[in-house]
Amino acid sequence: MIRPLKFGTRLLLAALACILLVQNPAWARGENKSAAPVEANPKIVRASVIGGMTMTGLWDEIVKRFEAKYPYQVKLISTGPRPKISVPFRRGEADFLVMHAGDITTDLIADGHGINMRPCARNDIVIYGPASDPAGIRGLKDGAEALKRIAATQSTFLDVNSNGPREVGHTLWKRAGIRPRGDWFIQDEALHAEDIPMFADGTNSYFIFGRMPSAYQKHPFGKSQILVDEDPTMRRPYILMEANPTRHPQVNHTGAKALADFILSAEIQNFMAEFGKEKTGGFPCFYPVWPVGQAMHPGK
Repeated sequence: MIRPLKFGTRLLLAALACILLVQNPAWARGENKSAAPVEANPKIVRASVIGGMTMTGLWDEIVKRFEAKYPYQVKLISTGPRPKISVPFRRGEADFLVMHAGDITTDLIADGHGINMRPCARNDIVIYGPASDPAGIRGLKDGAEALKRIAATQSTFLDVNSNGPREVGHTLWKRAGIRPRGDWFIQDEALHAEDIPMFADGTNSYFIFGRMPSAYQKHPFGKSQILVDEDPTMRRPYILMEANPTRHPQVNHTGAKALADFILSAEIQNFMAEFGKEKTGGFPCFYPVWPVGQAMHPGK
């Protein structure tokens, strides 16, 4: 019979593990440089893609159209949240990357892993709340005005601990000229992102969150409803970039650039303007970027 390790032994092993991670922070980030690089194929474009694009099916539609026009096959290397999909890109194991903009994307460029970073789409962030709507914000199309009413009535507001909603919230509170504080402004105590909507529902709170997780039933939302949307300032940008062939000579830069340019073409930008409307009540899942024109604001 194998005897369990004594508490002191377990503590010692944990301490040794911490020392190793401090001495080699690349292990902690999932960047172990001893891993052999994945060789590129000039006919294959290896892509790291943010989870929302694969969850909604948009990525499959883009790939289908791209492969029909260009002599490349697209291989999905990684999909999910930004910290996950950035790792293979840093290793030179992906030729192409698309994700939400932020410090993590800027660092990829600054560290020499990526080049030609360009905005390619935006997605909706909206304000959810209880059906009773004590602040009276239902139907507003101005997020800052909604937050003013929430603060004025001291209705419970959940400060979501997630990059996108928090960044948008910070901007809206600043536009509203309010520094939120008080018992009505509560902190997110959900253990995981998928638990946030139900935590808000349980506290009868207003909160800022993406439209897509509700439309595609990615998370349970309880009785919370979308009360404020269609504010263009609440859209969060996506960027795309190509792997830097100087830093990672093995990458298929030509194929990656062809894919990036295709996504920014009028064909795909206009396609995105219509994609997913049947799931979202008539709103695009992904808003195109300038200079597509009217497609940037469908229905306006």
